Amino acid sequence: MSSVMKMKPGTNSRLKNRTSFGQSLRNSFTMAYRGLLKIRRTPEQLFDVTMQPILFTLMFTYIFGGAISGDVQSYLPVIIPGILVQTVITTSVVTGVQLREDMDKGVFDRFKSLPIARIAPLAGALLADTVRYTIATVLTFAMGYVMGYHPGGGLGYVALAALLVIVCSWAISWIFAFFGVIARTASSVQGISMIVLFPLTFLSNAFVPVETMPGWLQWFVNINPISHLVTAVRDLTNSGTVGWDLSISLIGAAVIVALFAPLTVRAYMRRT
Repeated sequence: MSSVMKMKPGTNSRLKNRTSFGQSLRNSFTMAYRGLLKIRRTPEQLFDVTMQPILFTLMFTYIFGGAISGDVQSYLPVIIPGILVQTVITTSVVTGVQLREDMDKGVFDRFKSLPIARIAPLAGALLADTVRYTIATVLTFAMGYVMGYHPGGGLGYVALAALLVIVCSWAISWIFAFFGVIARTASSVQGISMIVLFPLTFLSNAFVPVETMPGWLQWFVNINPISHLVTAVRDLTNSGTVGWDLSISLIGAAVIVALFAPLTVRAYMRRT
């Protein structure tokens, strides 16, 4: 009798659990490529990362520019980093929503029958979404440039600021991926995510100076991690300086991944 015939039920799943790191990485990139193919076939999935930066930049700049900074040109160095952080962080919600939709459709059940690492579909989805963050980042800076924003820090620091936002957004996407695994519906994932993000993004220094807020609100804004990320991006793009806020942002991103990556993976393994 051949060795294949001697395999007991469940052997295939045990073998997938023993997949090497190299194979798991290759499988994850393959799943990420699958995610990119989905975007190519249904380009409307990019509507949020293409239209939101343009609309938000135009609206907030022309609505608040004169009232806060006196004119639009003076407000651009304030609003562009704020819009960038808000847009890209909000985009990370899609990770959890699409993950929940795929699980509801039984896509991950079909993946279980394939000789791939069980973690690959989850890791691939998180990797593919970094492309969405990159698109939103580039469009935000491009829109700002069209409106007259010229970062004083130079192109190198702008690229560093973009990388910082993408890394932090990827870290935050682990939170929404966790919601996507444990929630019952995709709509509930989106609802929970907005409840978390709405106060964090708007109760920050992204749009208005902290000094103009009530004293009790300034306390929250000053400890808000979004405020630290916005300040770090402003320092990099506007003056080409690296401050303590950048370190806080990176430390915060590392803590989020350290906490939510194991939780998400554990919950994902139980569900699949």
